[in-house]
Amino acid sequence: MDLFNVTSSTASNSALTVPTYVDASTGMTPNEVKHGVDETQGQLNTTASIAVQILNIESRLSNELNRLLFSPPVAYVYNPLNYAWETHSLFVSKFGNTKKQILFVGMNPGPWGMVQTGIPFGAARLVQDWLGIVGTVGHPPIEHPQRKVQGFQCPRTEVSGQRFWGFFRDICITPENMFKNCFVYSYCPLSFMHTSGRNITPPELKSSDRQAIMELCDSSLGEIITVLKVDIVIGIGKFAEYRVRETVKKHSLNVTIGCILHPSPINPSANKGWKEAVLKSMQEMNILHIVRGDQLHQCT
Repeated sequence: MDLFNVTSSTASNSALTVPTYVDASTGMTPNEVKHGVDETQGQLNTTASIAVQILNIESRLSNELNRLLFSPPVAYVYNPLNYAWETHSLFVSKFGNTKKQILFVGMNPGPWGMVQTGIPFGAARLVQDWLGIVGTVGHPPIEHPQRKVQGFQCPRTEVSGQRFWGFFRDICITPENMFKNCFVYSYCPLSFMHTSGRNITPPELKSSDRQAIMELCDSSLGEIITVLKVDIVIGIGKFAEYRVRETVKKHSLNVTIGCILHPSPINPSANKGWKEAVLKSMQEMNILHIVRGDQLHQCT
């Protein structure tokens, strides 16, 4: 599996600048990606431009969210698009560089997943071993003493991420099969914590704080759906599904909306055969062949 070779590993807590990297499979530099041109062939690289558009949308969203202030019980706010931009941009550049049929939308970063690696549901071992992505991860400006960002050295495993990426590894075999038709996006890139270090989910935020986030994140989600030209958007959990529905309605987007069970162990239903439940949902939505990249055997 090709890895992205990082040629400059400076991580920043504030600057959202795409790091210098070279795609090991194409040998393209950031300058070539930015301008959408393969300088070796002198041809327009339309696939790379999609990834750049996604990164631009996320960078702008991140900057806008950074300006917000949050009410108690929120005591700490982590933004992986700041300190883990390097690995996140590698993920988008490697797997978000073509039009897709399906977009999976998660809620926000988990403390042992995207918070650590910058990848949605990003359990460190699976990000490295299956997705083939490694890189430098920095730190938030202010960290909870018991919730330090350790990046790929994090000893804890995100159960949600282990279930999520483990499922796709089992049915797709390779990430290339999955990302042929699909992409994964985090609705809100912020992670919130109580003074105790307890994770606070977006639905738990004060109403005014939640509304401020949704206004910004709905807008960016609508742009992501448009850029990727997806036909189907699937919320991972009820909160994400509802935000997808509101965004689609607000932006008059012509897509099919679905939902799969959230893999969090906090969700009792997820602890009773999550893989089997998601497999059943995909079969009922008739999308399993698309997810596997098995377009030659589409169901009718």
